[in-house]
Amino acid sequence: MPRRGENIYKRKDGRWEGRYIKDHVNKKIMYGYVYAKTYREVKEKLSLISDTALKKENVVVPTTKSQLGIDFKTVSLAWVESLKPQLKESSIVKYTNVLENYLLPYFKDNTIETITREDILNFSYGLLISGGQKGNGLSPKTVNSILSVLKGIFLYATQHEKLDVADIWKISFKQPQKPMRILSLAEQEKLSKFLYENLTLSNLGILVCLYTGIRIGEICALKWEDISFDEQYLYVHKTMQRLQNKENNEHKTSVIISTPKSECSIRKIPLPDKIFQFIVSARCQGNTYFLTGLSNTFVEPRTLQNRFKAIMKICDIKNANFHALRHTFATRCIELGFDSKSLSEILGHASVNITLNCYVHPSMELKQKNMNMLSDLFAVK
Repeated sequence: MPRRGENIYKRKDGRWEGRYIKDHVNKKIMYGYVYAKTYREVKEKLSLISDTALKKENVVVPTTKSQLGIDFKTVSLAWVESLKPQLKESSIVKYTNVLENYLLPYFKDNTIETITREDILNFSYGLLISGGQKGNGLSPKTVNSILSVLKGIFLYATQHEKLDVADIWKISFKQPQKPMRILSLAEQEKLSKFLYENLTLSNLGILVCLYTGIRIGEICALKWEDISFDEQYLYVHKTMQRLQNKENNEHKTSVIISTPKSECSIRKIPLPDKIFQFIVSARCQGNTYFLTGLSNTFVEPRTLQNRFKAIMKICDIKNANFHALRHTFATRCIELGFDSKSLSEILGHASVNITLNCYVHPSMELKQKNMNMLSDLFAVK
């Protein structure tokens, strides 16, 4: 209930809201709102705004940090700037794209303190139903990623700007588990046979990924000097990706070679004997790229992905993206009895749980083998 004679209310979320006459448009009163944790703070904010002046001059009192808060765009751009010294360029590009494509078009005209939990929920539902370029709706995973950026901005607003923002921390959407494509043993054998019978450097790279689990960006950035021929391992410490180029109008994207996304991804991977023999037979100069044998020419991930798909078509194997090789490697390792800690380090994961939950998919053959162990419990032969 408002106090007598005042447009001050206590909201359901616990905050206080004050209403004032902001403008007159076509003889219609346009209201503005201020928010605070207490009744007193709202009243103080309203006292800074003169209704008489607004009616007479027909102007809006400029908002400031001490009065009505700062706008969402200002806070969000400040948040991105604060992250630049500590994050990789790829992460900054990702966050900037989320801002430009989703958050700023929707919230840029709001002060961050006036954005409510209900506003965030309506925004999220809109993305799920009709978001995306085609208007078919975004996946829960994509919406959760957008919300993660929004939560980062809100946290920055509270910690660095001392602003009072809505509680949105627990807003998320359940993500349906998609079945990951794993090559069957027969498919893996067919693919392997084609690759070593047609052993170009590019095909050798695909073979290495299938039997070491390294990522597509890692094999593209790998150089021959990263192979230890004395100790039979490869050293993963670089990755390649194509990123949007925000500051260059001539080239919209550019290929970036940098350190992997985490310290755990920098690792030494022992090479299987058979794969190592192929590598020895194809050995090139140390300062050249593994996939080309040249120092000034590389194969970027998109190109390697297209080559992989062409090979799958030639081999008459059901379509799969390149990352399926990594999942296939992890699954085969578990089937062969690898200990999960060793596998986790080979894959470059921060914990064993990531390996087991995200990258290991027991085949039906392995499940059948395990179930048959129950047969030994029967006394009847």
